[in-house]
Amino acid sequence: MKNFTVEGHLLKAKASVLRGDFEEAFDFYRDVLDMSPENEEARTNIKAAEDAIILNASPDAAALQEILALQDSKNFPVLSERLSKLLEDHPKSIFLWNQAGRMHWTLRNWEGAERAFRRTTELSSHFAAGYNNLGAVLRQIGRLDEAIECFRRALEIKPGYADAHSSLGSALKARGDLDGAIESFSKAISSAPGFAAAHNNLGGAFLANGQKEDALKCFLRAAELDPNCAESHHNLGVIYRGLGEIENAIASFSQAIKLRPDYAEAYHNLGNAFADLGQMDRAIEHHSMATKLQPDHFRAYCSLGEIHHHLRRPAEALGSFRRALEINPDLEGAQAQILYQKRYICDWTPEPGISGSWETLCLEGQSVDPFIPLTMDDDPRRQMRRAVDWARKKFQHPPFPLPAKPKTRPGKLRIGYFSSDFAHHAVFFLISGLLREHDRDRFEIYAYSYGDMPAEKHRESLGDTVDAFIDIRNPSRRQVVDLIRSHDLHIALDLNGYTRFARSELFAYRLAPIQINYLGYPGTMGAGFMDYIVADEVLVPAEYRDGCSEKVIYLPDAYQPNDNTRTVPETGTSRSDFGLPENGFVFCCFNNLYKISPAEFDVWMRLLRQMEGSVLWLLAANEWAEANLRKEAVARGIDEGRIIFAGRVSPAEHLARHKHADLFLDTFNYNAHTTSSDALWCGLPVVTKIGRQFAARVAASLLTAVGLPELITTTEQEYERLILELATDPQRLAETKEKLARNRHTHPLFDTIRYTRHFEQAMDEVYDRYLRGEAPADVRIGGAPCPPGIQDGLSRG
Repeated sequence: MKNFTVEGHLLKAKASVLRGDFEEAFDFYRDVLDMSPENEEARTNIKAAEDAIILNASPDAAALQEILALQDSKNFPVLSERLSKLLEDHPKSIFLWNQAGRMHWTLRNWEGAERAFRRTTELSSHFAAGYNNLGAVLRQIGRLDEAIECFRRALEIKPGYADAHSSLGSALKARGDLDGAIESFSKAISSAPGFAAAHNNLGGAFLANGQKEDALKCFLRAAELDPNCAESHHNLGVIYRGLGEIENAIASFSQAIKLRPDYAEAYHNLGNAFADLGQMDRAIEHHSMATKLQPDHFRAYCSLGEIHHHLRRPAEALGSFRRALEINPDLEGAQAQILYQKRYICDWTPEPGISGSWETLCLEGQSVDPFIPLTMDDDPRRQMRRAVDWARKKFQHPPFPLPAKPKTRPGKLRIGYFSSDFAHHAVFFLISGLLREHDRDRFEIYAYSYGDMPAEKHRESLGDTVDAFIDIRNPSRRQVVDLIRSHDLHIALDLNGYTRFARSELFAYRLAPIQINYLGYPGTMGAGFMDYIVADEVLVPAEYRDGCSEKVIYLPDAYQPNDNTRTVPETGTSRSDFGLPENGFVFCCFNNLYKISPAEFDVWMRLLRQMEGSVLWLLAANEWAEANLRKEAVARGIDEGRIIFAGRVSPAEHLARHKHADLFLDTFNYNAHTTSSDALWCGLPVVTKIGRQFAARVAASLLTAVGLPELITTTEQEYERLILELATDPQRLAETKEKLARNRHTHPLFDTIRYTRHFEQAMDEVYDRYLRGEAPADVRIGGAPCPPGIQDGLSRG
């Protein structure tokens, strides 16, 4: 600190003012304030000195008022002409150069704005606003380091400069320094407690840092200080939506639009909120308005694409994602969606503008819904990287602390099953036997229901197989979490994972001490809040163990439960009732058509060529997919009439019609899962090619558990050869069917009680580890060992 007295420097400052040396006076007052920040005389006079510096070498007051009036009226042509004339006569006027910078800023002429604001700092090293304004331009054009230097220089000149603290916070946030940004915004608020924009900006930094409750307080305060600030209301909507309070979010976004009718981002987020409520028409309306107001709003186009996909409108979905990609050619999420939409309609033609492969797509930086790559990329490690990235970006809320660990084991373990599919869905058909056979003396079963089907349908399907049924589709997320936490679950199982209608975000809050990814999603969730995944040695062998972020519960037979009370109705139908030939060989695949790739389709068409009179029986999906598959068949020399599509029927009728097929052909990257166990339960053999990722090994798991490992192949050539051998050797195929008929009743796959006891043993084990204070670890439940060779992916048939 310089050696001086306050009184002496105040006298020197006054003398400098009398001489007209306001720069020197400013320095003296700055020194006084460094020593005595509350000195009122220095505080008042340094402001006067700053004003004098700005007005030095400026034209008369009338000219200055004229410039301000032109600036306010946005009459920029006249303003530009007038400023040019005045600057010729007053080239050292900081006021004029600053006004020129403001004009160029408004016109988004960044080069002109930088030149004008830089000139103000050259004319005076004490003009803090000049450095702040120059920094704002530099930040706008991406020169963050230079911008930060300018903001810090402004704060050296004027330490309590709230605008500069806020500007510095914005630059630090843009650079990724959230802690520094929060500190700067907080200093801005300390300097100016009523600075609404600083409260808003601090909320934005808290939100980016995952501190949603702190962000909410900031946005509420900003809106209170400035009720007409559309951005604060918009940000409140973002927070409310992130907390699952959708009605509040809609109100906030609507208020932002009322205040600023051209607010494209508010329309976009309002559309997202309506989509959350399932009001898709209103969601489309608002996303469309966002693109009308801002034609380059690629995220709104992506949202439109997702809604159209939800509504089964693949053509519209493709159009929306393609438009997003036109706007932003580097948008890997849109590329992934386009490829998925094309797979959904079995369009395998190359897509212009997409040259990358799934080996690199959406692995770094940009995330994609992990379900999408399952059909495209059979690599468990890449799938896990995508899942981890998705979870990190999607689930940012920190978990709530759990209640104190009980000192003794409860008499019953309270297990919560969470699903959107407790009725008329593959997951329900699989799990119904497990729920029925649970030992109710040792386990208390809670079912948490959501999705688009009426809750009563779910309640009716479950009947008395659960102790409690809770519909959680309507309350806000916080209300749902509080409700679930009040039930004091010991174990919570997510039956959706990353599938349609998922509520996996609830698990991020920590619903129970043990949380398990189970059954509905065939792969890792990559989320730190999921402790375990249920699998078996075939699904997740040692060589691919690093493809799961969760610890693995290895069940001894198969990961998949089955209900051995499902009946296969005896019907009097004939093949001709389904458009099938009475005598030709019927190859069948009842998988979703998006699972089919050119690789297996090539094999199937070669089989049809070699088997005269044979047909391929597929499950109907959508008109575009069916037309494209017929076209692909013709391109491979096969009459399109040999591709026959099975319409949608009741579950019982579906099981019954399996008797008309001769052999089930599996898909590669994403196997038949429930469709595979359906076929095996109905006595229809399944030939599969085992892959590497979870989704590509399910059929092998099921075939192993039913005692038919000889139907597992490891290459496309082996897959094709085995199918052809079975199809051309009636005796061998008959023997295979006879073996399947015997094994259905003697092997573990359809032994519901055996599965349930092993599953309960697993629940006991993972909860007991928790009570002992042990971290989650892989668990192997007892039972018959996995047959040699299956765990390393090699069939022994």
